Amino acid sequence: MIRLLEPADLPRAAEVVRASFATVAAQFGLTEQNAPRYTAFVTTAERLQSFFDAGALMYGFFDEKQFAGYVSISKEARDTYEIHNLAVLPEYRHRGYGRQLLDACKAKVKELDGTKLILGIIEENTVLKDWYAANGFVHTGTKKFDFFPFTSGHMEYTIR
Repeated sequence: MIRLLEPADLPRAAEVVRASFATVAAQFGLTEQNAPRYTAFVTTAERLQSFFDAGALMYGFFDEKQFAGYVSISKEARDTYEIHNLAVLPEYRHRGYGRQLLDACKAKVKELDGTKLILGIIEENTVLKDWYAANGFVHTGTKKFDFFPFTSGHMEYTIR
């Protein structure tokens, strides 16, 4: 089940995001020393609260009562929304939960009259890039930030 989160949910949401992104950090050799701004190291309930206060819509995926996944979307322009921190706990992966969260974002953006959904990924994470492509996203470019040891890839989905 997917539901809109409330402030009381944010401490657990932060734990889900950190634990989910920690596996990616380990896979790509990211540490607090070489990537101190990476999601696995900076996501806190307070950080999510400030994002919530700024108007982000945050969703949790619950497998029975277990908080197993998280995603948020924010309005970036008149018709453009951005996906942030799509995360599924490692023990709940490969059950379609990520796709369900992604589909919920697509449906919400359509409901809000948005026409585009954008996101950023680790460009070198070809498995994730291919997964988003299989879900209708198109690669739109890259950017290199001095504070990350990886390239940031950008993708977008056109709402129909």
